[in-house]
Amino acid sequence: MQLKSIELTGFKSFPKKSVFEFNSPISAIVGPNGSGKSNVAEAFRFVLGEQSIKSLRGKKGEDLIWNGAGETPRANRASVKVTFDNKDKLFNVDFDKVIIERVVHRDGINDYLINGSQVRLRDVIELLSDAHIGASGHHIISQGEADSILNANMRERRTILEDALGLKIYQYKRQESERKLEKTLQNIEQVNALRKEIAPHLKFLKRQVEKVEKAEELKKELLNLAKEYLKRESLFVEGVKKEIENARGPLEKNKKKLDEELENAKKILESKDKDEKTDKLIVLESDIHSVRMEKEKCLQELGRIQGEILGEERILKKQKEASIGASSAVSLEEIEGFKAQIDEKITEGESKNDINLVKKIFAEIKTLFNEFLSSQINKNKIPLKDSEDLIKKLTNEKDDLTLKLNSASEKESHLQKEYQVLQKAIEKEKDSNRDAEKSVFRIMSEQNKISLELQMLGQKMESILHLEGDLKRELEECAILAGKEILDYNSFELQVSEEVRSLQEERRRRIEKIKVRLEDAGASGFAEIIKEFEEVNSRDSFLSGELDDLNKSAQSLHSLIEELGEKIDTEFNIGIEKINKQFQEFFTLMFGGGVATLKIKNEKSKTKKQDEFNEELEVNEISEEIENEGGIEIEVSLPRKKIKGLAMLSGGERALTSIALLFAMSQVNPPPFIVLDETDAALDEANSKKYSDMIENLSKHSQLILITHNRETMSRAGIIYGVTMAGTGASKILSIHFDEAVEVAK
Repeated sequence: MQLKSIELTGFKSFPKKSVFEFNSPISAIVGPNGSGKSNVAEAFRFVLGEQSIKSLRGKKGEDLIWNGAGETPRANRASVKVTFDNKDKLFNVDFDKVIIERVVHRDGINDYLINGSQVRLRDVIELLSDAHIGASGHHIISQGEADSILNANMRERRTILEDALGLKIYQYKRQESERKLEKTLQNIEQVNALRKEIAPHLKFLKRQVEKVEKAEELKKELLNLAKEYLKRESLFVEGVKKEIENARGPLEKNKKKLDEELENAKKILESKDKDEKTDKLIVLESDIHSVRMEKEKCLQELGRIQGEILGEERILKKQKEASIGASSAVSLEEIEGFKAQIDEKITEGESKNDINLVKKIFAEIKTLFNEFLSSQINKNKIPLKDSEDLIKKLTNEKDDLTLKLNSASEKESHLQKEYQVLQKAIEKEKDSNRDAEKSVFRIMSEQNKISLELQMLGQKMESILHLEGDLKRELEECAILAGKEILDYNSFELQVSEEVRSLQEERRRRIEKIKVRLEDAGASGFAEIIKEFEEVNSRDSFLSGELDDLNKSAQSLHSLIEELGEKIDTEFNIGIEKINKQFQEFFTLMFGGGVATLKIKNEKSKTKKQDEFNEELEVNEISEEIENEGGIEIEVSLPRKKIKGLAMLSGGERALTSIALLFAMSQVNPPPFIVLDETDAALDEANSKKYSDMIENLSKHSQLILITHNRETMSRAGIIYGVTMAGTGASKILSIHFDEAVEVAK
């Protein structure tokens, strides 16, 4: 025996705990009408998970609870507990006994328990599905419901048969898979929406990162290029400075030596001849030297002013050309000719020592300028006041310097003559004085030469120090743009140690271009952009992975739904063949012959479609035909009668046909128990015997709980429970165990 007992407490008309033990293959529950015996069948439906209160003859959950009568107060809850023997693992749990309990409270809340542990309704349904048990269906048939399978439409019959064939678990799995698929498709839409939402920002960040990457490439290029440039430039500066120091050392040494020689020569002159001529000669030498230095300054200043005059004249010339036009422009040939004449005169003047000749040459240069300017002024009479005033000012300065130069030249000439006269007088004196004087002249000449060379070295040093300052500024700018790594430029290895300076200049121009591009790109915020891009890209990658997983899951669910559908169809077709075989046997047994069969057919049924503009179904109802695929049609033919089809059967014939079909269904996948609630009420005595014979045959495969008034049916039961109801309205039970009674009688 797999079904051990059912216990009712506070359920409908059973206020106190009432236990029905089922120790016999066939158990009967009998009692007068209204005693509450059908409440036992409803208790089975209730505990097995029935959700329709209407099927339990109530309107709300509170209607299932004992409401009180007489001295028995109303209950606050109703519970039904059913016990199964699970030693043969009817249920897929590791317990030898399985107790399923359902409790309903007056607030409508339901509790489900398995072996005392609270569970979900879903857990109860899954557990029962493995044993082909459900809250309703072919194994719990109440009074008046035996004929329901005949009255049902083809699609409803298919549902009943699927439940009987144990396909409900597959239906449940398919529905669950469809819900999961729907949820998965919603998640796919959400993930796609999220990816579309972040796509523009990700695209923008990607462009920014590309700019950053290009800037980083420029930084690397600047770093390598600047390191080589700075290394070569620093080597060049240090080399030139060292070269200047090396050249200055011997010159300083020679200058010091000449100073000592000059001092010695002067001492000789002072010691050998103390007369006035010698003293005067020395003074004249000093005066001549001073006059010459003054002349040199005047010549340098004249050269500078002359250059400025030439520059302003060029500007004036261009301005005049711009105002006059191409017709009055000075040709390049005229300018080159005039420049050649000036250069020739200046070169000639530099080679003359006589001041009169120099003055003559300056006069000729002045004449050339005046002639050239006069010719150009004649060509273009447009006054350009600013340039002309500046040229006039410079010309006045040049004239003042020329006068100063002429005065110095005259003074030099006078001193030279006086020096020559005095020199001739001194030459007549002692030879020793002459040698000393020659040494003085030689030494002074050499001193002038060394001073000039030292001055040139000084100018060269100033130039290289300026270059060194540029080098430091370049290093600072490159460090800001390329990073502090550039400070280690001295460790850069040069492939070629020496090269022409033009390559270094080309390298500097390339560095400037890169710096400009980096400044345009902007050197700040790179880290934040890259970090944000990595975060957004990581989120997009995660969503992409999630989308792939969801698509795979959706595909897997599609495949599972198709497989379950195919399995349901296959198992259903096989089950229909088995049911047809049993149906024919039971039908023949009931009617003594005839034909009964189930056929799978498509059914077109009319349903009402609600108008989309109205919320109430009664308004503007539209009928449409919907084709239900795979419905079940019942075809019967009675023996010795020309009756075909269910519509032509009498009430008794319909009852026998439905019983035959229900019994046939139970034989394909026999449930552990079957509850029959007065399904034999419409049978006469002869058919009751046939019914009882079938019941006895069914009891070999399933336990039977019979709620009946039929004596023939009662006679086949091993235990009979009597249900009575006193004036209090509460149901009470008593039992008769026929097997035990027989043993006692023996």
